Amino acid sequence: MQYISATEAKQSLSRVLENAQREPIVIQKQKRNVAVMLSMKEYEKLTAINLEDFEKFCDLLARRAVESGLTQEKLTEIISEDGS
Repeated sequence: MQYISATEAKQSLSRVLENAQREPIVIQKQKRNVAVMLSMKEYEKLTAINLEDFEKFCDLLARRAVESGLTQEKLTEIISEDGS
């Protein structure tokens, strides 16, 4: 992983974009990590993993709700009570 200053990133954006295709680049401002630049391929991989994990979590919750006896009618009743 490469670390560069925000000033360097601004001054060499074309080179930084090129390097980000090979590895993530941490951008620092006043010696603090403030951002990461990464390739679109890496970004898509990360967001796909997060979406997949979220879908698995939702499926697990749905199974547990059904196993606990939650029905569509009961869910509708709970939701309508919260809206009152």
